[in-house]
Amino acid sequence: MAETQELQLQIMVKEAKDAESNEASVAGQATVQHSRAYQRWIRIALHIFFVLSGQAAATLLGRQYYDKGGNSKWLATLVQLVGFPVLLPYYCLPPPKISDTSSNETAPPPSFLVLASVYFSLGLLIAADCFLYSVGLLYLPVSTYSLICASQLAFNSFFSFFLNKQKFTPFIINSLVLLTISSTLLVFQSDSENPTGLSKVKYIIGFICTVGASAGFGLVLSLTQLTFQKVLKKETFTVIMDMIVYTSLVASCATMVGLLVSKEFKSLKTEMGAYKLGKISYVMNLVWTAICWQVFNIGATGLIFETSSLFSNAISVLGLPLVPILAVVFFHDKMGGIKVIAMLLALWGFLSFLYQQYLDDYESKNEKRKADEVVQASDGSQ
Repeated sequence: MAETQELQLQIMVKEAKDAESNEASVAGQATVQHSRAYQRWIRIALHIFFVLSGQAAATLLGRQYYDKGGNSKWLATLVQLVGFPVLLPYYCLPPPKISDTSSNETAPPPSFLVLASVYFSLGLLIAADCFLYSVGLLYLPVSTYSLICASQLAFNSFFSFFLNKQKFTPFIINSLVLLTISSTLLVFQSDSENPTGLSKVKYIIGFICTVGASAGFGLVLSLTQLTFQKVLKKETFTVIMDMIVYTSLVASCATMVGLLVSKEFKSLKTEMGAYKLGKISYVMNLVWTAICWQVFNIGATGLIFETSSLFSNAISVLGLPLVPILAVVFFHDKMGGIKVIAMLLALWGFLSFLYQQYLDDYESKNEKRKADEVVQASDGSQ
């Protein structure tokens, strides 16, 4: 009898220890998951800061280049791309992982030919897109230019629907409609709201080029996300750097060809000498524009990794209303009634999109919590 009681006591002690061990394991896993989530949101916040600050500064510097005597569209395009060498020292740092991708680590790496084709195609598309942006910024007030760029979220949503299986909800549709109306309103501005003094024809050319550039940017983001998912299949710091550096290299080479073929390079020396702020300011404007665009590229590409191309574009659109406000201060752009309405519609469209992201995140957390509860209940029954 005593032996039986002692045996039962040992079994109870063992079960208690196993239960404590399981609880400790679950607690440890929860701590690790919480730490990873915390680090992920720190990275997302950092990328958002890069996108907002880099985009606003680069756009204003690009407008200053034109306002103070610059006139080369190909040079303005080149500075958007050629700053990638400042990122090369990052290859010397230990490459931290962006997220847990153990399931993808066993996947065979893509061949050199596939990678070269991807980087070459995206690079050419980026070069064409940046050139359209340069033409738009030349022929439009910076405030109008920035508000039209808000349409890139609508284009990105359209391409994401086909390429990235993006779901359309009422809030997403509302966002796309508002952003489209916001950009379309700017066509009806009066000549008095065009402080650049350009003809209506050039204004329309600038408008069409900016809309085309916004469509191209949305396509680039969707294709970049598709490349990460289907070709690269890795989420590491090195992959981000490779995507930025190699596509920028291809785009820079293509832009250099355009600069040479157009023969705009012949007038650059004269342009520098006639620059209203002086030669040093001319060079510094180009250098800092290049650096700011690379800051933006790091942030935008990082957000694609951490979230999606659509979210990355939404953050970019969030920063666009900052530019018209700053343009009023630095370039004395007029903020007429149509621009104010367009800005409010763009903000409304962004908030509608952001609310849908919140609902998706909330639903995802609920599903994960229910799954964890099922697992714990299953463990408890055993």
